[in-house]
Amino acid sequence: MRGSLCVLVILGVVMMSVAVTSTSASPAANAEDVRLANLFQTYLDEEFRFHPLFATQQGNHDFDDQLDDLSPEAQQRDRKRIAAWLERIPQQIDFQKLSRNGQIDFEIWTHALRYALWLADNDNRFVYDPRIYGEYISDSVFLLLTQSTLPRERNVENAAKRIRFIPRIVAAAKANLKNPPRILTEVAIRRNRGAIAFYEKDIYEFAQETPGSEPLATPCQAAVKALQDYQQWLEEKLLPQSQGQWRLGKEKFSHKLDWELQAGLTADEVLQLAETEATRVEGEMYAFAKQLWSRHFPGQVLPPDDEPGRRTTIQRVMDELSQDHGTAETLIADAKKTVAKIKEFIRDKKILTLPEPDTCQIVPMPAFQRGFSVAYLNPAPPLDPKAVSLYAVAPPPQDWPAARQETFFREYNSAMLQILTIHEAYPGHYVQLAYSNRCPSLVRKILSSGTFAEGWAVYTEQMMLDQGYGNGDLGLRLHQLKFYLRAVLNAILDNKMHTANMTDEEAMKLLVGRGFQTEAEALGKIARAKQSSTQLSTYFVGRMAFYRLRQQVQRKHGDSFELGKFHEAVLSHGTLPVKYLPELVK
Repeated sequence: MRGSLCVLVILGVVMMSVAVTSTSASPAANAEDVRLANLFQTYLDEEFRFHPLFATQQGNHDFDDQLDDLSPEAQQRDRKRIAAWLERIPQQIDFQKLSRNGQIDFEIWTHALRYALWLADNDNRFVYDPRIYGEYISDSVFLLLTQSTLPRERNVENAAKRIRFIPRIVAAAKANLKNPPRILTEVAIRRNRGAIAFYEKDIYEFAQETPGSEPLATPCQAAVKALQDYQQWLEEKLLPQSQGQWRLGKEKFSHKLDWELQAGLTADEVLQLAETEATRVEGEMYAFAKQLWSRHFPGQVLPPDDEPGRRTTIQRVMDELSQDHGTAETLIADAKKTVAKIKEFIRDKKILTLPEPDTCQIVPMPAFQRGFSVAYLNPAPPLDPKAVSLYAVAPPPQDWPAARQETFFREYNSAMLQILTIHEAYPGHYVQLAYSNRCPSLVRKILSSGTFAEGWAVYTEQMMLDQGYGNGDLGLRLHQLKFYLRAVLNAILDNKMHTANMTDEEAMKLLVGRGFQTEAEALGKIARAKQSSTQLSTYFVGRMAFYRLRQQVQRKHGDSFELGKFHEAVLSHGTLPVKYLPELVK
């Protein structure tokens, strides 16, 4: 998720029991709830005026022809406004008079504001992360041309006007950035090359306009000139000065993880749980690999049942399975092929009700967004829910050697692409976020929980196979376990990279040696761990929450438990901290 200082991913998770009897009924809002909703709308209206990109991201198109002021002075004004809102809310809203739903919205909102202040003081991306300026330079226009439901001509006009602000964004980047970590500058340099190419030619295809035609030609030419100058500044001035530390350190990481997760778990506790879970998953992987051994290595003796032998068994079987893969040219088509049978299975097994109409599009990830993850789901914004959702997949960089590109496709082979599509789209992120857009609470739509979103997506991977997807294909199950092990190891990597000075060599040993990842995947994940902090932990902690919640509910209801109703119940209240689900899902 992208945006201004106040645009946060608010996370939360608590493992508690819950009874499922109704998925949507909520107490009627009282007068104080209405006051809270009106005050939050006032806050949003103010945020939209000051942060046009945030407005666009949320589906408000009143400011699509403008861009944010990101100058140092504007950053200070933002911080003061956040602090003022934190004082204002309890002065105008009586918490005790709110319904419980209203109190939850109050808590989510004030938590978001406090977290924003902590980030401004301790982890301010505008100061150390040049990648964030690329979001304003290119993503801000890309969104108008790919997700806005306004008429195409209007979007093109707004894009042309917004592009004129790019030189101001470049100036702000030069004024704000102070000694960033080298890896962040390197990624920004690569993405900025993609932004230049976007404004030189690609934009006309997305806009469905004749190349070189107005109203885009003149502002694009000025943008290219500004971005070429910015490219030179990034390469010749900022890169040599990029000696900053990307590691947060134990104290800051622990505090930030607490803000992110709202889990009641310390960083050390998350690490310990992840270590234990990794060992359990490795055992499951060996059980399936052992069953597949004779099929792939007929006549060969199974390696010894000790730690090295078990790892050899898993690795050799995975190596054989990974040979079934596509190419850079077929990657998007291969991902699309998985969709029909996944959706058919969801309907047949009554996993949940799929959104209709289906507005999810599978597209190549633009060059100016690459370098962080292999895939993402950019959902329809909450205030423009009829817009398309983009499931974007990135092929390996063209400058990679052939051997390294081969390892990428061995990692994202035919089986793994199915698991990836379950996670990103059906019934993962796309479906969950479509449900979220139906939630009546604007607070929960805007201030969504990353732990809920990622936890749900990881939970669905195993759930789908448990219900019979793949018809008992042991190879598919082995890949699902590998994908889940990746989520578990993410939490270990996240912690140790930022708190224990884990080296790249140690990280490679963890990801390749213990996680059975290919070199390309492991290198990409190490780079991602250096570019972010705490987000990699949300997958494991969130999945653990959903899995335990499901077990408790199912045990409580016994034979009367209905999986589809459970899923729709937990998705019906928005993407909120999971700790609230027990009292909301009744």
